[in-house]
Amino acid sequence: MPLENLRWETLEALKNSPKGNLKYSPEWLENGEDILSGCIDVSSLSPRSGQILKRLSPRQVLNSCSLGSSVRDTSSSVSDDASVCRSVPVSPDRVSPSTSAPPVSIQTEGEEEEEKEAEDIQEAPDASPDRTVSPPPGISVLSPRATQMAGCIRMCEQKHRAKAKVELSLRQEQQERVVAMVASRESEQLKRFEELMELKQRQEYQSMRDMMEKETQESLGRQEKLREEHRHRMKILNLRLREAEQQRLREAELERQKQMEGRERLRTLNAIQEEVLQLNQLLHPATPTQPGPAPDHTPYITRGNQLCSQVSEVVRTTTEGQFPSGEDMAVAERAVQEMRSLVRALQEEMAQAAERKKKEQEEERKRQVELKAQQEDQKRFAEQSTKEKARKEGLQMRADNSTLKCYNELQEVARQCALSFEDLSAKDTQTKKLKMELQKAATIPVSQIASTSGSPLREIFDKIDKLLSGQPVTSSGKSVSTSQHPHGLEFVSYKLAEKFVKQGEEEVASHHEAAFPIGVVASGMWELHPKVGDLILAHLHRMCPYAVPHYPPMKDGMSVEEFQRILGYRVDDSQVEGQDSFLKRMSGMIRLYAAIMQLRWPYTNKQGPHPHGLNHGWRWLAQILNMEPLADVTATIIFDFLEVCGNALMKQYQGQFWKLLLLIKEEYFPRIEAVTSSGQMGSVTRLKQFLETSLRTKQIPSPKGQLTSAFWRS
Repeated sequence: MPLENLRWETLEALKNSPKGNLKYSPEWLENGEDILSGCIDVSSLSPRSGQILKRLSPRQVLNSCSLGSSVRDTSSSVSDDASVCRSVPVSPDRVSPSTSAPPVSIQTEGEEEEEKEAEDIQEAPDASPDRTVSPPPGISVLSPRATQMAGCIRMCEQKHRAKAKVELSLRQEQQERVVAMVASRESEQLKRFEELMELKQRQEYQSMRDMMEKETQESLGRQEKLREEHRHRMKILNLRLREAEQQRLREAELERQKQMEGRERLRTLNAIQEEVLQLNQLLHPATPTQPGPAPDHTPYITRGNQLCSQVSEVVRTTTEGQFPSGEDMAVAERAVQEMRSLVRALQEEMAQAAERKKKEQEEERKRQVELKAQQEDQKRFAEQSTKEKARKEGLQMRADNSTLKCYNELQEVARQCALSFEDLSAKDTQTKKLKMELQKAATIPVSQIASTSGSPLREIFDKIDKLLSGQPVTSSGKSVSTSQHPHGLEFVSYKLAEKFVKQGEEEVASHHEAAFPIGVVASGMWELHPKVGDLILAHLHRMCPYAVPHYPPMKDGMSVEEFQRILGYRVDDSQVEGQDSFLKRMSGMIRLYAAIMQLRWPYTNKQGPHPHGLNHGWRWLAQILNMEPLADVTATIIFDFLEVCGNALMKQYQGQFWKLLLLIKEEYFPRIEAVTSSGQMGSVTRLKQFLETSLRTKQIPSPKGQLTSAFWRS
């Protein structure tokens, strides 16, 4: 392969040589040119001959062929002259100045270097005189075309030589670049090799470190496993110790419970003995206070002494440091039960004797009652005559006796109900907790009554009904029932009635529309549970005596604050509430009372009359008109009552109702104006406008917020 490359390079060099660049044109013959025309031209120096002469020494003189001396005949052929000139040597002394070519002033750098070399060669003989001087070479004078051709060839040679030098330098640079590239590649390969060796070292180091870490992790795992086993064993040991401790505590608890049960049985036995002894004392006859035959107590006393002996025997066995057993307690229980039976039988016998005596006394009392009735009739006749006289002169200042009697009866019912659940105020935690849960179950549903829709109202009603029926209900996430305490129903009824009245005092006073949803639930409770209705009325009369109607008088020795409380005012730390706040609360309760009288719960199956219907409203209004008006109070409560209940009274009593309104406007309203000061005319003005509008239009509009069928469907 290298030899082939050299061969091609040799051919390329020959091609680029001066001889290889000689041109031959086949068109010369076609154009009539002679190939040798350049050789037979007239001999003359070419302008490029200076390129050749410059390479000769200045001491060499060119022998020119003069046409006068050498040419014998002008008609000689050019070919002869050319051959003569080629064969005749030219010497410097034979060349004439006229035939010498002018010097060429244009020189290249290569030509200047060649001239310097020629001068060095010419100066060499002078430097060494001993050397023999060789004769100058002979030169043939060529034709101008040949000379020109020779000059061109010389220039081509110089050009190709320069080109060869350039290519050589390029080849050298290329070779240097190749060498540098090879050196760089080898350096990079050496670096890669070093990096590879370093990588292998790191990998080996990493593998060794991983192996050590793995062994370390395995060692730590084994240690952790040992620790886990140790913890597990400690846990098992702790569990066993805890179980042993719990077993010991259970045994101690059982022993303590046994001791407590024994002490409890002992206390019970002592209580039984005490009760038996007390009952035995009841068997002995008391000192007779009234004449008459007394029952024989001897058999009862004998049996009572026997029972006391049995109980004493049982107690005697426990004095030796032992607790009474179940059999001993059974004997004592039977003894006390029998003793109770003896006492009951004796009391029944004594009751029968007392009943006989009571009958005798009753007959005597009847005779006295007849006498007293006659006296009462006479007194009543005198009072009626006095009332007739007062009616003719003016209105009364107090309620009727029947009204006051009903008022006092209701207050007594509320008082007895409150006394019945006094034991719920015990200090033990369980009773207090039950009391709080029952109160929440009764009051929270009433607080949730709203006028937005009917479905939630029915759920609230059903919940309250279930509570009053003794069924368990859920309150604050806990189940509670009135059957959990003997007096739980009385407590719930009392608190429920109190909450209804308080809703009228607060909620209805602020939002008049709330009177209807609260009133319809209260009316339904009143119908299903009459005792709740009585308690509602009792609370209402106590909080708002004008709902009776009743104007309580100030008794002797009564303080002003106490009298204000009886009239319905709130008194806190001797501070009486303002008149506006008082009237607002009275207005709310009267509106609730009017709503209850005209509403009925729509989902009940009872078809009877309303438990406290519109007839009570007519009676209340008539009683108010029979009493002297109070400043600012009477006008307020009459307006609120008529605004809520007037439409229902109009529909039921029709003409009689309009007569009543006319009576209020013409006769009673001037009395109201007479007792009202100039700063209290607000309520009077509202009542006057209401009466005038109603009598003029003969119509009373339905109250705002009244329940409709759409309300119950929502």
